[in-house]
Amino acid sequence: MRPDGRKPTQLRPIRVVRDFNIYAEGSVLIEMGNTKVIITASVDEKVPPFLKGSGQGWITAEYSMLPRATESRSIREVVKGSPSGRTQEIQRLIGRSLRGVVDLRKLGERTLWVDCDVIQADGGTRVASITGAFIAVADAMIKLTQKGVLKQNPLKDFVSAISVGVVGKEVVLDLNFKEDSSAKVDMNLVMTGKGEYVEVQATGEEYSFSQEQFNKMLDYGKIGIEKLLKVQKQFIEGVPSLNHWERKDIKEFKFLDEG
Repeated sequence: MRPDGRKPTQLRPIRVVRDFNIYAEGSVLIEMGNTKVIITASVDEKVPPFLKGSGQGWITAEYSMLPRATESRSIREVVKGSPSGRTQEIQRLIGRSLRGVVDLRKLGERTLWVDCDVIQADGGTRVASITGAFIAVADAMIKLTQKGVLKQNPLKDFVSAISVGVVGKEVVLDLNFKEDSSAKVDMNLVMTGKGEYVEVQATGEEYSFSQEQFNKMLDYGKIGIEKLLKVQKQFIEGVPSLNHWERKDIKEFKFLDEG
């Protein structure tokens, strides 16, 4: 029995609020259970030095956790002087995930900054950031295309992410903090709308896992991704093969997984 009574493949309740920030080109608040992340997508009309003159754009992410996002207050990383190794790893994962579904040449020489700020953490902050960030990025791309800044929308597909793990002897989906802290194996799975992998992170914690367990985690992860894609599609109408992308007229959506 899971701490919150969920079935092995059952997601926590999800809530997404669009246009949470009035200034950013794209923004959302995403809640997965008690995990809450504010995400903004901002356009900068320049690229990093290594891309100048290339005609190609860039997408990069910054991730941070507010001091009281957890049970005890943490020190802001800006006070420490530099981001932790964990923060840098998550930032790179978010950036890679989004670049995997964007044609950077169609973006042109501009940078899309994706800021993910965790205001409350209960496990799965990085996967919630990726799932919510796609909506914010899609909104920004659609706005730039509608304004004529972009000739063609650079989006190639949807992308979403979910956590899976082995807790006790059971493979379970969408781990909360209590499950994550005791998991023998932890996996973060990033997939596109076509069902292709962008990243698979699977690690044993003083424990190894079998091929059978690995396959089961992948299967459970795919189940979760399919549900998250349905949430994203409440906000974004996309037909990647036709390069057709539109914002649906919806401000907020709640998803309660019945299992």
